[in-house]
Amino acid sequence: MPEKKREKSHAKVPDTVIARLGSTYFAWLDAHPDAAVTFQQSLVELLGDAGVTYDRVDVRVKSWPSLKAKARKLQDGVPVYPDPWQDIRDVIGARITVLHSTEIPAVLTLLADEFEVLRSVDKAQETRVSGGFGYGSHHLVLKVTGESEGLDDYVGTVFEVQVRTVLQHAWAEFEHDIRYKRSPGVARAGENDVDPQVDRAFTLAAGLIELADQQFDQIAGRTQSQHGVETDVTAELTPETLPGVLTVILGSRFPLSRAGDYQFLHELLRTHDIEHVSQLAELANPANIEAVTNSINYAFVPGQVRIVDDLLLNQFGAEHVERTAETGNRPRLRRERLKKRLATLREGRSS
Repeated sequence: MPEKKREKSHAKVPDTVIARLGSTYFAWLDAHPDAAVTFQQSLVELLGDAGVTYDRVDVRVKSWPSLKAKARKLQDGVPVYPDPWQDIRDVIGARITVLHSTEIPAVLTLLADEFEVLRSVDKAQETRVSGGFGYGSHHLVLKVTGESEGLDDYVGTVFEVQVRTVLQHAWAEFEHDIRYKRSPGVARAGENDVDPQVDRAFTLAAGLIELADQQFDQIAGRTQSQHGVETDVTAELTPETLPGVLTVILGSRFPLSRAGDYQFLHELLRTHDIEHVSQLAELANPANIEAVTNSINYAFVPGQVRIVDDLLLNQFGAEHVERTAETGNRPRLRRERLKKRLATLREGRSS
């Protein structure tokens, strides 16, 4: 028995494996210096286009010390990741936080439409099955495909996404800080010497968070369709009235976008002197909508802001690209995306 323990304590991942991982990692970093920004922008655009309400999107590339430590992990004396560069799936890691849990299924469906899903785990469900409260998050391992918009240079890349509510995220960050960051020796040993009362407090807090999330869901359900709107065709459009106006014009076919995105849409409309309800209704008539949806063949249900942007692109063509490419926070990305979408619209009209 002592012999086995001694052999196990000397087991380690060969230095040659770590050296090869380092060479591959740093070469990849040199070739993709903007990976985190590119993935973050792509996910933000995807969520915005689909009208999914979210809090924020964060993306990070794993640091070398963190990647190296993970690559050295053993289980029963055997490397957990025999080929670290291929086996470790979170070199690129993204986190999407939403305001309430009813948005999570929409995010998961959207990601499944845009990427190849290699793995999907509901951590909250796992915790409930085990009979307790605790870490709530949905983890996905995704692969970029040729259809993943804005990620042409990353086709075949695998990355991880965590989807949480803001309350779940707050709980997880605080719990991690208490258990690990403040007890590094304990974390390395894989033990937990946190006071049992702290454990009970975390369990109680997790239960309260779950109840709070349920209340947020109910509030969202009650208020989602309560948008005041002036239906008089002579009424002027404003960022505040656009959600209600578009709900009247479009019905429930296209979901509401994030509240902050309607200021952006208002700027797009004013660029083409569309300032009244009647003008917007004319732009968004059924024939135009059918032409756009048939040409683009969306992989997801576009939100109100995205569909109107595409209606403008369909009607004004290259003029819309030139007039609005600098609008918004990501002008270079927007110009490229508009050009691709315009080509798709033109191809659809000619076929």
